[in-house]
Amino acid sequence: MTSYVPSLTLPASIFEHPASSILLPVVLGTGIGFSTRPDKKHHEHLALKQPPFDPPPQVFGPVWTALYATMGYTAYRAWNAGITSLDLNKTILAKQGATLYTIQLGLNLLWMPLFFGLRRPIEATVDIVALTGVTGYLAYIWGQVDPVCGWLLAPYLGWLGFATYLSAGCGYLNNWDFKGMYKQPKTE
Repeated sequence: MTSYVPSLTLPASIFEHPASSILLPVVLGTGIGFSTRPDKKHHEHLALKQPPFDPPPQVFGPVWTALYATMGYTAYRAWNAGITSLDLNKTILAKQGATLYTIQLGLNLLWMPLFFGLRRPIEATVDIVALTGVTGYLAYIWGQVDPVCGWLLAPYLGWLGFATYLSAGCGYLNNWDFKGMYKQPKTE
């Protein structure tokens, strides 16, 4: 069981409005994605061995944008369903879910800097495993507030499972060491 921890939870005003609930993860995720993606002109990502079924890079942006928007809408829906409910248990669960949501968003936003920025595949894989667990529990908690919310997080959980496979697979195939694998840019 988890608790509602106001100091670890986004402000209620974020959850109360659909635009802020949806835009917050989309904007943060997009910003982190653009700031930590491998530099295309140096082709760093091409130096790493990838596991089978690794999608082309252009798939990730649209998929993550859709997932971020869906998780934001889910946060809005679960929060408002719980806070306006006459069932005290649903109100408590909505608040607990808000804390879990904030934690999972933080773990989500941490993965790309760990994997691409710091080139730390072990830490990135631990992060995404923790993210998947927290998100699964969040789906369970918010599913009790509003069953639709639990189902709205199902595609995200599925993608996290696939992303965990990619993270661990890439780490394993490269002996859990990315620092020596990246090509150094040519100086001219």
